[in-house]
Amino acid sequence: MRVCIVTESFLPSVNGVTNSVLRILENLDPQFDQALVIAPNGQNTPTSYFGHQVRTTPAIAAQNFLPVDLPMALPQKRLQYLIDGFAPDVIHLASPFALGAYAAKVAKRLAIPTVSVYQTELGGFAKQHGFALAKNSLQKILYKIHSQTDRTLAPSKTVALDLHLAGVPNVHLWQRGVDSELFNPDAKDEQLQTIWRQGNSERKIIGYVGRLSAEKCVADLAPLCNREDISLVIVGEGTNRKKLEQQLPGALFLGFKSGSELAKMYASFDLFVHPGPNETFCQAVQEALASGLPAIVPTLGGAAGLISHNQNGYVIDTGNRQQLLATVSNHFSQADHQQMSQFARQSVIDRSWPVIIEQLRQHYLAVIVQAEQDKAEVIGVA
Repeated sequence: MRVCIVTESFLPSVNGVTNSVLRILENLDPQFDQALVIAPNGQNTPTSYFGHQVRTTPAIAAQNFLPVDLPMALPQKRLQYLIDGFAPDVIHLASPFALGAYAAKVAKRLAIPTVSVYQTELGGFAKQHGFALAKNSLQKILYKIHSQTDRTLAPSKTVALDLHLAGVPNVHLWQRGVDSELFNPDAKDEQLQTIWRQGNSERKIIGYVGRLSAEKCVADLAPLCNREDISLVIVGEGTNRKKLEQQLPGALFLGFKSGSELAKMYASFDLFVHPGPNETFCQAVQEALASGLPAIVPTLGGAAGLISHNQNGYVIDTGNRQQLLATVSNHFSQADHQQMSQFARQSVIDRSWPVIIEQLRQHYLAVIVQAEQDKAEVIGVA
């Protein structure tokens, strides 16, 4: 299978969209599959990844007009030349916006089937960044883009329902995989816990992992700061870090972590919290669960679909100070922590990336077969 992946984000930018594309490239069959990645040109963007070619198109800084700190590709005819020259069986549009919308039109022109992945809630991002008036317009643009593709993959049932209600056709559920060997309770580091507890062995360690940007609402964790019984650990980088360091005095900011170092941190937390209401899925929550870590998530957004309340975590209004504090207090005073930890891991243990990518291949095959059938019908009519 020849797959052209047109993505709005790629290395060196690290985020949910980039990570999903990387996992796809790593798990395609090297004997039978070939991929071409087309992405906005960024500083030090690689020319290949895992044996698959990477090509770029000119880009500008998106934050000049959109609430995202990423390069935004400028659609050009070069895109059609790249796609046509590669002759893909299917085009995968990763979180399509400017580049993806243009690629969808090119695909129609070249009669190549398309699968689009809905992954970024731009409307919610706009509201959190002070662009409330742009929220509805951005969402309508996204819905229109996905309506022009052959199949849209939603990361959660909540998002799938939203897309369906917005009139987007052919919406299917496709969740994300997790490396449960890497993210594992056995990665716990007691020495790290001792450091985080800052001399008080009774302190509970509550962690957040993710980008430090406005739409993540990390400032909502302020009630957990400056308490003798809690160490709040923040893992991640972003444009809001300096501001958050002022808003969350006493929190430990550790910067960006990945791989085994990140896995060790997850496993060393006592509880995980992710207050972002605009997540379409939230991979960080899934990695926490794989680490045997119960998670607190907001009622809004895709992360709620990963949590069974009072079983592997809690679904609450994370922006409500009293509710957040009460949930944390009840967890540490009443919950069966061992049982919750086991249930957390079991809730995601079967979602390995090879399994998830095989599901994606089936979506590819479905649109390829449908395209062939449509061609046959046209020829038959003619």
